[in-house]
Amino acid sequence: MSLNTAPKSTLPYPPVHRDKKFVVLSDWDGTITTYDSNDYMTDFLGYGKEKRRAGNLDILSGRVTFRDAFREMLESVSQNGHTFEECQKVLKENIKLDSGFKEFFRYCKSEDIPLIIVSSGMEPLIRAILSNHVGDDANDIEVISNSVNVHKDGLWNIQFRHPSSGYGHDKSQAILPYRNLENPPLLFFFGDGVSDMSAAKHADVLFVKEKPDGDNDLATYCVKENIPHVLFADFSKVVPVVRSIVEGKKTPKEWFEIGRA
Repeated sequence: MSLNTAPKSTLPYPPVHRDKKFVVLSDWDGTITTYDSNDYMTDFLGYGKEKRRAGNLDILSGRVTFRDAFREMLESVSQNGHTFEECQKVLKENIKLDSGFKEFFRYCKSEDIPLIIVSSGMEPLIRAILSNHVGDDANDIEVISNSVNVHKDGLWNIQFRHPSSGYGHDKSQAILPYRNLENPPLLFFFGDGVSDMSAAKHADVLFVKEKPDGDNDLATYCVKENIPHVLFADFSKVVPVVRSIVEGKKTPKEWFEIGRA
């Protein structure tokens, strides 16, 4: 497939918000959540953290695609005999949201700014965790992600949105339609890992989640590729930054120069 050809999506996209001045798009796992749910499954139900981290380093070095490494991660969970229903239950019990996310979500709602989750995970798992923490308001958050195939024998596998892409889900395809609008909105994007690399350079304001263990793959990529970004510890720190840009008090460039929310 040509690099200039958009990968075909196996799943529908929500309508583009054409009348908004600002749109927020955010990665889910490890960005909105405090622990990547797919990593959690792999670390505790699959082949373990050490092999997972080795796979991430292989992705960063270009030795393997994200799609293939991610598929192998999830297959290790299913092949260990853990059903998809069991995985949903385990994640609902163990995955928490960033302490400032609800505040940030309330701010976006108050300003009528769409908040769209763009994830390399699977929508049923995202919806289960999100509704567990946010309740009915979770229905106001759009999710663009992969899906899942659950088989009669209890095994399951990920259904990639873009199976022809090395990302499995090329997140840039959720951003680029906004770039093609006659009056494009200013786009905020939040991410933390290797799955966010395809989207990073297309955001107007890129926020990169800081990691306490130092394994910040997206920050490493942005520094290597000279992509301007703002580091943040949690979403409560982001609200003043976004508010200052929305109200015209500071420009994205000024925040890039500061470098940290």
